[in-house]
Amino acid sequence: MKNILTGLGLMCALGLGAVASAATAPARPNIIFILADDYGVGEVSCYGADNYRTPNIDALARGGTRFTHAYTPSLCGPSRATILTGRYLFRTGATNQDATGRFTPQAETMMPGMLKPAGYVTAAVGKWGQLPLGPGEFGFDEHLKFQGSGVYWNTQDKGKTYLVNGRETPLRDQEYLPDVMHTFVVDFITRHRDQPFYLYYSLSHVHAEILPTPDSAKESKDVYADNVTYMDKLVGKLITELERQHLREKTLIVFFGDNGTANGRADRAQIGGRRLDGAKGSMQEGGNLEPLIVNWPGVTPAGQVRADMIDSTDFVPTFVELAGGTLPEKKVIDGRSFAGAIRGEPGQARPWVYLQLAKQWYTREAGWKLNQAGELFDMSDAPFSEKLVPATSANPAALAARQRLQAALDQLNPLGGFIDDGDGTGRHATREANREKKKPKAK
Repeated sequence: MKNILTGLGLMCALGLGAVASAATAPARPNIIFILADDYGVGEVSCYGADNYRTPNIDALARGGTRFTHAYTPSLCGPSRATILTGRYLFRTGATNQDATGRFTPQAETMMPGMLKPAGYVTAAVGKWGQLPLGPGEFGFDEHLKFQGSGVYWNTQDKGKTYLVNGRETPLRDQEYLPDVMHTFVVDFITRHRDQPFYLYYSLSHVHAEILPTPDSAKESKDVYADNVTYMDKLVGKLITELERQHLREKTLIVFFGDNGTANGRADRAQIGGRRLDGAKGSMQEGGNLEPLIVNWPGVTPAGQVRADMIDSTDFVPTFVELAGGTLPEKKVIDGRSFAGAIRGEPGQARPWVYLQLAKQWYTREAGWKLNQAGELFDMSDAPFSEKLVPATSANPAALAARQRLQAALDQLNPLGGFIDDGDGTGRHATREANREKKKPKAK
């Protein structure tokens, strides 16, 4: 059975657009990577969401390509570590939320370290999550960073100040941090409009603490939906600004989520009346499956829906290929470029993706999933349920899938890398590891 999301996705399609030839396509696009926080497919209307409307994000899908099988680790720190390094968690050690803060610029190269040598100017705007140090230490030329997650107003403890290029800046009364971030983005684009740029735009929305937006009615009864709507509005404002500056045709926009919908809101994130299986922090589709939309006018086919298997390590090789850059020679880059898919080429998609959190992991292909315990799941009803295949099953398709996916796990060998030292949830390290983390550093 084909994944239901593929069928539902046709509601967004307006027909396939022509793909620009290599001769007419811009050689090196500006790259804007928009990362929504705690935002799964069940909250995006072009994915069939029942309870939310996202007209500007939907417009990106109508004018570009939408992917139905894009995956990332289900918590923000591990997810962002894979997005920015192109490496699986057992290679970087970023297997839980605390562990993501331990790797160093000497050990890991992030995206700007690969794009800057190709002539790109780079910026990181917004949440830095559980990642270590700051964007500047990992090579970003410019950066605006706020503390923690879900920061919107200075009435919040973590919202009193934010950092601009390392300088502490007060968030003023009645100033909405997502709007401050948008202003920074527009300024960055304006100053660097004549050279290729890479923008890592990590939104506040829609991570808790959920607070009224500037557009919320005084007695709004659905502040969470207000936040989804405001995030969508910011996406639209960014597109309008690119068009105003005549940069739209030169710019690839990628919209992605950092993990699935948070528990407490996952019940409402339904598609066709059905709740997704799992939520943020889980190893099910509701935690790992993400909205992925790419839009590059004249290059990306308009209205196309693709079922290519993609995981969050794939952004590094994809962006480096499009930028004409070079991947690090002495590091294993697990990602595989999907630049061809962005251009609308049929190409050879990766056969499987790998997902990990703490001491749990799995390989997943279109119809099957095999985890670290050797459990095989039939994914024909994904993302709504996964069916455990009995270990004694003699089904030829299941046996062949088990063999393929086990071979992929054997090739990766997660136990040969960093072993998670956490409490098993992916959220916390052990007490001993936390004590080591909190010890004063020698001067």
